Amino acid sequence: MTKTQLIEQMAKDAGISKAEAGKAFNSFIDGIMEAIKEKDGKITLTGFGTFSKVYRKARQGVNPATGKKMTIEARYAIKFKAGKAIKDAIL
Repeated sequence: MTKTQLIEQMAKDAGISKAEAGKAFNSFIDGIMEAIKEKDGKITLTGFGTFSKVYRKARQGVNPATGKKMTIEARYAIKFKAGKAIKDAIL
């Protein structure tokens, strides 16, 4: 499903225009991004899942094309842990 298809589904289910659904969806995504930027960097959507910010230390890697060793810099990454409702939906 694409973003456009999801917005169309939201508009249909809520009985609102696609423009209103698009604004709501973009606001939702912006809210998640703002929450991730915070110090603890965690947002929990009960039944759906949890997004959290994790720190990955610098490490050694290998360029698969050349075989040359390289250093992968330390950085923050986003982790998602699916909630019970999603886990049950795919069974």
